[in-house]
Amino acid sequence: MNKNIIFLITLIILAIAGAFAYQKYNQYLPTASQEIQVENFSTAQIQQIRQNTPITEVKVYKAKRLIKLMHRDQIIQSYPMRLGFNPIGHKVQEGDGKTPEGQYILDWRNPKSAFYKSLHVSYPNAQDQAKAKKLGVSAGGDIMIHGSATTTQVNKLPKLMTYLPQKDWTWGCVAVRNVDMDEIWKLVDDGTIITIYP
Repeated sequence: MNKNIIFLITLIILAIAGAFAYQKYNQYLPTASQEIQVENFSTAQIQQIRQNTPITEVKVYKAKRLIKLMHRDQIIQSYPMRLGFNPIGHKVQEGDGKTPEGQYILDWRNPKSAFYKSLHVSYPNAQDQAKAKKLGVSAGGDIMIHGSATTTQVNKLPKLMTYLPQKDWTWGCVAVRNVDMDEIWKLVDDGTIITIYP
């Protein structure tokens, strides 16, 4: 067979494989660092915040892909985030890829989460359970605020502490950079209200 034909066939196969891989995995490409405008606090600043302006509520704005830590009406810190892979609308059932909307409580935490660290959102509430029951489906659960890289990944590549995918990718959780998860972990106590807006 002619070398030019073999070369052309190889190029076509590589192009098809590359397009397939990009389509399947492009949601995990990292967000450009200049798009992330977070200046994380020092340990001393975190102590001052906890003492003088403790976090009273976490607000999640799904459309803006933004989390705000609030002390009453004062914004203490904001973080970019990613949502469930099917983000529009309120979570109705397990596996729908939606992030819940409404007011919940951050009721417990996991220091050894599959994605670094996590704070648990008290979804489903009684209303969510009633709606799922009426539809004959499971409401789902295990909705968290968590990191974007696993502890194993970070141990192998420490730069992943600042990794945030370009697109939504979770099963309904709210994902932030691991470095931001560390800060949220230190600033937000169990029992804090979380309000998730469309």
